[in-house]
Amino acid sequence: MSVLSWSVIVIKGWNVLRLRRLTRNTEQPFWHSDDFAEALVKLDSVGSNTANNPFVALALSGKEAADHHHKSQPHLHDRMDISDWITRCLKDTMDDCVARMQSGLAVLASIGSTAPFVGLFGTVWGIYHALLTIGATGDTSIDKVAGPVGESLIMTAFGLFVAIPAVLGYNALTRSNKAVVTKLNRFAHGLHAYFVTGERLPSTGPREGLRLATAGK
Repeated sequence: MSVLSWSVIVIKGWNVLRLRRLTRNTEQPFWHSDDFAEALVKLDSVGSNTANNPFVALALSGKEAADHHHKSQPHLHDRMDISDWITRCLKDTMDDCVARMQSGLAVLASIGSTAPFVGLFGTVWGIYHALLTIGATGDTSIDKVAGPVGESLIMTAFGLFVAIPAVLGYNALTRSNKAVVTKLNRFAHGLHAYFVTGERLPSTGPREGLRLATAGK
């Protein structure tokens, strides 16, 4: 379990660092572009694989939604207001991005909650053997029970050694994911305003409207 939890922490931690770098280097160049095609080129030039870049995914989703709404033949969804249609498409993309960000965190939560009980089981097992030794020999001297009791304490320590990093890693990754999702939400709201009105939302001041996604609780 320790190897698994550390593997998840390292992999997801690297991914969070990559996403945080994207959030720092994406929004300003994108919104200062002359047109949407140039903005996409700037997103691609950030240095991340396009398939793993949520900002590119959101931008393409909004563009495809707007184009589809304008050019498609009459369908049921064409009766939907363009604002609602773009919101729906952006929300679907946000949900996919958030799901990828949160993948693997359930493993850390499970390890963090179960590892102490595995260590506790080892503690009970060691004490059980100590009692068996006392019952078989009738000798309660320290040298007869020190071994089994020491083993039980070691098992407890191993359980905590596995659980503590898993819990800390889970909390740190969840907090970092929430910060990234906040940036993605802001970017998505800007895209929504751009494709509906042709203008970007103001960069400062409070924003009202639909919240497109939320991170883990």
